[in-house]
Amino acid sequence: MSWRTALTLFLLVAAVVSAWSVLRHRGNGEAGPATPGRSDYVLHDVELVALDDDGTESFTLRAPRIARDPAGQAMSLATPVFLLPDSDGDYWRVEARDGWVSPEGDELRLRGDVRIDSPPGQRKVALETTQLNVFPERDLATSPARVTITQPGSILQGVGLETNLATRHYELKSQVHTRHVP
Repeated sequence: MSWRTALTLFLLVAAVVSAWSVLRHRGNGEAGPATPGRSDYVLHDVELVALDDDGTESFTLRAPRIARDPAGQAMSLATPVFLLPDSDGDYWRVEARDGWVSPEGDELRLRGDVRIDSPPGQRKVALETTQLNVFPERDLATSPARVTITQPGSILQGVGLETNLATRHYELKSQVHTRHVP
């Protein structure tokens, strides 16, 4: 399943929850003017399981807070944790301090202490950076920042990253250094 489909499902669920919440908390009087800077909805302690077109799990998102901007309709995520199942049914863990989802769901930005860990029990691989931009429709993830990839026997560092999510092929753009660790 592509990231585009997963994020589309996520946005669909968020829209349904938003509509339900608005109808449930609707007042009888006239609505006042919109307050700039306020979210049109905020969800707390969220665990969302997104399914693909076949009904299988695409990803799980956990976040203590999700808010949607009424003007731009982008969503902000506080300390999001994504669990991404692989073909063996194990989960890659992706976490960050902050996240942002574009109104169209075609871009995800993760900022601050971004870390990706391979599933437990598999070859231990970890990727760390300060920012990661994901474009699900293009199966692309990029970072202009310093990236460190740690795996048994080596540590690879560089500035700038481009990853094809479908093939898991990655390219570090500059200042690439590798260190072999026994």
